Amino acid sequence: MSNISIEDSALIIVDMQNDFMPGGRLEIKDADKIIPTINRCINKFKAKGLKIFATRDWHPEDHISFKERGGLWNRHCVKNTKGAEFHKDLALNDAIIISKGSESEKEAYSGFEGTELADILRSSNVKKVFITGVATDYCVKNTALDALNHKFDVYLIIDGIKGIKNEEEAIREMKQKGIKLIESRNL
Repeated sequence: MSNISIEDSALIIVDMQNDFMPGGRLEIKDADKIIPTINRCINKFKAKGLKIFATRDWHPEDHISFKERGGLWNRHCVKNTKGAEFHKDLALNDAIIISKGSESEKEAYSGFEGTELADILRSSNVKKVFITGVATDYCVKNTALDALNHKFDVYLIIDGIKGIKNEEEAIREMKQKGIKLIESRNL
């Protein structure tokens, strides 16, 4: 595949938080291994003066997604905790932080759900978004599909994602819906 122009683009880094890293409350195997790839992508976007966004789960202590409330997940990414912080090796100095899942009674797998992300992208004249992060089969997939629904041209950086258990199926679904797959070396 030849290089893709990243003009009129933004990078969206999904949920690279401590609770999803090895040893975290919702560990995704080898999630920390994609950090060098993500940092290379950040540097490419930064060098062109393009916007970089980082989504994060920012849950209240009683979030509906937690098992204690009948949800699917162990308590994770509770706002203002170590688990909710971004991994220390991620180079997010200039990133715009988008918090999601911050209301007790609302689940939010997408960086667009209940946030201003779409409006910020449009007001910045962004046409294409490049997505990386975790988990491919949940928040990455939902963020990518919502970006498509908001009429952005969507690229999934496949060497910069990690899933929980249905990663291949999620990638197949995204591709079928029109999301393009790209490797970071082709940016």
